[in-house]
Amino acid sequence: MKDRLTTAFDCSQERIRQMVGEAVSGADDGELFLEYREGEALVFDNGRLKTATFNTDSGFGLRAVAGEATGYAHSSEMSEAALRRAVDAVSTVKHGHSGRLAEPPAGTNRKLYGEINPIATPAFDEKVRLLQEIDAWLRARDPRVRQVTASLAASWQRVEIVRADGRLAEDVRPLVRVNVSVVVGEGDRQETGSHGMGGRKAFGDFVAEDSWRFAAEAALRQALVNLEAKPAPAGTFDVVLANGWPGVMLHEAVGHGLEGDFNRKKTSAFAGLMGEQVAARGVTVVDDGTIAERRGSLTIDDEGTPSGRNVLIEDGRLVGYMQDRQNARLMGMQATGNGRRESYAHEPMPRMTNTFMTAGDKDPQEIIASVDRGIYAVSFGGGQVDITSGKFVFGCTEAYMIENGKVTHPVRGAMLIGNGPDAMHRVTMIGNDMALDTGIGMCGKAGQGVPVGVGQPHLKMERMTVGGTQT
Repeated sequence: MKDRLTTAFDCSQERIRQMVGEAVSGADDGELFLEYREGEALVFDNGRLKTATFNTDSGFGLRAVAGEATGYAHSSEMSEAALRRAVDAVSTVKHGHSGRLAEPPAGTNRKLYGEINPIATPAFDEKVRLLQEIDAWLRARDPRVRQVTASLAASWQRVEIVRADGRLAEDVRPLVRVNVSVVVGEGDRQETGSHGMGGRKAFGDFVAEDSWRFAAEAALRQALVNLEAKPAPAGTFDVVLANGWPGVMLHEAVGHGLEGDFNRKKTSAFAGLMGEQVAARGVTVVDDGTIAERRGSLTIDDEGTPSGRNVLIEDGRLVGYMQDRQNARLMGMQATGNGRRESYAHEPMPRMTNTFMTAGDKDPQEIIASVDRGIYAVSFGGGQVDITSGKFVFGCTEAYMIENGKVTHPVRGAMLIGNGPDAMHRVTMIGNDMALDTGIGMCGKAGQGVPVGVGQPHLKMERMTVGGTQT
């Protein structure tokens, strides 16, 4: 859809602005969020094209905010009648409330990614041939390969935000992801490995031969490492985290606790600690939605606020939260460009973009050499976190023993167990090799999923609890 979304209504743009003004009159804030989205996904599994889907969706969400209360209505019907019903519905939140409308967000001419639609190229048949080629290449690579799953996914999203004063902010957001997963086996034992990559741009860089072969080789290498892995020991160990994707633990165990809504409601382990030392010296955590073409980046958030580079923890001290407009206003702070929603059917809330720990000054080999006996965690899979207490459990998908300062044999079944704020005080060495993940992050909160980025340098964390399977 190349035309403005407001033209899809059977009424004038001036009429739309009038109705939005009516909906938020007397409220503290609000907006009309319009969205059009195309999505495509292809999955090649076990030697055949298992799934090929294409879908489009469009609609609007209207919101009025009065104090801590929110009125929200959404519809896939782009008509004056549907918008009229939404106005009537959200206006109920204003009963007995007389607010002063918040200042609108500042505008921006910045563009962090192109407007190209990644679904259009390569063509469908070229994508299928590519997935077949990945499958054949991996099966020929090693006789222990038992199953290959390769997938391509892309979306193209257009959003428009109509503010109460009639201003309109708009953004066009491409997003792609390529993923390769491999199952290898010997006898009755099977293990898996995977590698993914993506970002807010076209498929070009990711489907080039050297790129997909790198991804396939990385997935196969991880699977073969796990095939040789021994059961992980349980106990208390010094742990070294690799750079890049292991930043997902920082995202979950610390990042969510620094979102404004949890702190306003005092349900975060970091609530009330602004200005205090919440991590070891040297630890600086940043959320940055302005990095060009990264998976979590946004030109504007879903309230129309330009994204920013927000320092959350500086040299171990808590200095900021990630804020949407409502929680920022209620806490007397500034919105930070972190108001995000999954779609027009969802309200915005404070969410991360690209969250990472900045680099230190240690060489990664120096960090590993400092550990007498410990765990080297290279990649993580699933995990669980309790925001209120900060407690977490993360499973390693690739890990090794460190013995006498050297990485030795791989281990399987290692689980890192701890508490986010406590774990941040256990960081004693920070590497000079900060890296972002390869573009695969997806974050869930309150039933909504949004794409994100994570990252960190190599880290040493002392005396961490490790759950293992060694008997």
